Amino acid sequence: MAAIDRKLLDIICCPVSKVPLVPLSAKQLAALNKEISAGTALNVDAQVVSGLLNAGLLTTDGKIIYRIEDGIPVLLPEEGIATLQFHDFPRG
Repeated sequence: MAAIDRKLLDIICCPVSKVPLVPLSAKQLAALNKEISAGTALNVDAQVVSGLLNAGLLTTDGKIIYRIEDGIPVLLPEEGIATLQFHDFPRG
């Protein structure tokens, strides 16, 4: 996983809800990638998520995931992935 600078993590937030973000745990990342592999993960725009994630950020309320590409958070609202669509997404 590409490391996110701690200072950056302290200032970025969800662009929609303004909720702080935390890195996905290994368990959460594995669960998300399982859903992506199955073709069942949709982004907020209702598009199938393609391509497994190497890293991601989760809102502290556990509702939205944003991918990280080459160490850079992709905070586009339409590309967020809602966790509520997954029946057993790990919460911690």
